Amino acid sequence: MDILAPEPSRATLDLLAERFAERSVQTPDGAQSYRQAGAQTEGGMAIVLLHGIGSGAGSWLHAALALAGRTRVIAWDAPGYGQSAPLAPESPGAEDYALRLHQMLDALGVERCVLAGHSLGTLMATAYAHGPGRQRVQRLILLSPTRGYGNPALAERQEAVRAERLRILETEGIAGMARTRPAKMLSSERAPEALAWVRWNMERLNLAGYRQAVQMLCNADMARYAPAAMPVEVHSGDEDTVTIPANCRAIAAMFDAPYAPIAAAGHACPIERPAAVAAIIENAYASAVH
Repeated sequence: MDILAPEPSRATLDLLAERFAERSVQTPDGAQSYRQAGAQTEGGMAIVLLHGIGSGAGSWLHAALALAGRTRVIAWDAPGYGQSAPLAPESPGAEDYALRLHQMLDALGVERCVLAGHSLGTLMATAYAHGPGRQRVQRLILLSPTRGYGNPALAERQEAVRAERLRILETEGIAGMARTRPAKMLSSERAPEALAWVRWNMERLNLAGYRQAVQMLCNADMARYAPAAMPVEVHSGDEDTVTIPANCRAIAAMFDAPYAPIAAAGHACPIERPAAVAAIIENAYASAVH
């Protein structure tokens, strides 16, 4: 049975507005929105965070604030999310998102970074680290990664996923998805505030941006971006029913990378266990700067 999510607390919304406010930068392909905490350290080093398909930059709020004492922390709203201009192709690939990310980081003066992607954001992150970001990305963190359905062997599954995702979007709309899906993103120990924060971020999806993201999910295959030129690590919630731990371990093996579960977490681990996710990223950052 679907569990309806409550509204987020006033304290959470105030934190977002006061310490992780939405910003925008102009890129050659249009406006790109992001949220930022902390200050960039010497050498242009930063932490960059990429959200999943049903979320946005705000989903990183508590993890980003936990990291802000270390360095500049940037969470983007992917193209077509928040106030970010959508991509030009109707059916983009992960490389299209990687190019926009490169443009944004150029515009923001980020010379080096630890890059963390969550869920669909891991396809963008691996495409970027394999391509234009090869020299910029020092460490790559994949949280609840998805391989995508672009492998020709998955052609039948690819079309089924595309049709089902778009059918749900047409029949339920963004509002319907935000009412009924948040509980599926969390563990059995989910807290009301985590449920509310999944819902709040999902309510702010844009139809056009979500459609493009569905197309990318079906077009991309993470195997194209392995191995990576930098250290990689993979994590997922031990109760993740979306990108299940066994599949995440397989992705870790693809990159010859370590895998470790996040305790008492479902798919939306940056929301449900922000302290644990921040600790993972902070350790990677510490390794990158030494």
